[in-house]
Amino acid sequence: MPAVYSLYIINKSGGLIYHKDYGSAGRMDTNDSLRLASLWHSMHAISQQLSPVAGCTGIELLEADTFDLHCFQSLTGTKFFVVAAPGTQNMESLLKHIYELYTDYVLKNPFYEMEMPIRCELFDINLTQAIQNDRFALLGR
Repeated sequence: MPAVYSLYIINKSGGLIYHKDYGSAGRMDTNDSLRLASLWHSMHAISQQLSPVAGCTGIELLEADTFDLHCFQSLTGTKFFVVAAPGTQNMESLLKHIYELYTDYVLKNPFYEMEMPIRCELFDINLTQAIQNDRFALLGR
């Protein structure tokens, strides 16, 4: 069973610009993925405004019975969130690594237009490798 179920990247406007499933269970169609990204963007923004803590950056972890949702927001407002198995450790470092891959392979790509869907083969290859390496590290292999 994979530790990471899926990855979503949302632009600062709340639009889904990247989505990838890593498990066969619980796959969603495109419309459901768009709804989930929009809902998460809204919840994240509301949590920033309603937080009693000054300087709150929004929800970073949502724990449920069957999954955990880990979120990382970059300084530009782009959100990266991973749906993972409950209790999965080191998701914060994985999300930061995914952000590094995003900056290296997407933002430095001269053909990529900001805020548009990500279609970059090098990003996909390195992202899959990072998820696999993380999965092997969690399994202790």
